[in-house]
Amino acid sequence: MKVLRPIITLVCLVATFIANAGEQLTTTAKCVANQPTNAELQLLQGKWEGVMVGQEKDGKITIAITGNSLHFHRDTNFWFETTITLPAGKDPKQLHATIKNCPLSQAESIGKVVRAFFKIEDGRLTLATMADDGEETPKSFEAAGTRYELRKVQPEKKNAEPPKTK
Repeated sequence: MKVLRPIITLVCLVATFIANAGEQLTTTAKCVANQPTNAELQLLQGKWEGVMVGQEKDGKITIAITGNSLHFHRDTNFWFETTITLPAGKDPKQLHATIKNCPLSQAESIGKVVRAFFKIEDGRLTLATMADDGEETPKSFEAAGTRYELRKVQPEKKNAEPPKTK
C-alpha cells in the first residue's frame, strides 16, 4: 500500500494541473466563503508537465487541472482521474485528490484519497505526497517521500487563418 500512495498522489496531482490554463472558474464555484481556496485552485488550473524527482528515467508526467478535476498521466498503464479539494488554512498548501477512475491494473485505488502539499513559484509547481491524516506533514519538500517538479504548459494558439489554396 505504501508503494501505491506516491503513485496515486502523483496521478491525482498531475491530472489536476493539466486543465486549460486560461479557463475561468464558474460563478457557482466562486462562493465568498471559500475565496482563498478558490484563488489557490485558480492558480493550479491548466496543464503541467514535469517529472517525479529521482525517477526522471520513467518519463514525463502530465497533470491537467480543470475546475476541481485533476487528471494525472504518466503512460497508458499509469494514469488517474480525480476530484480535488484544497483544505483551507494549511501551511504549506495542501491538495486532497479522490481517485475516480484509473487503469484496471490500479482499480483498487478507486475511492482512495491521496494527500499532497504544493507550492507554485516562478511558473513551477512542486508537489509532494503526504502520509495519512494522523501523520505530520513533512517539514520540507525535499523531505517528502515522493516529489514532482512540473512547469505550466502554455495552450497552443489556434491558427485563425484558413489554409491557402492553389
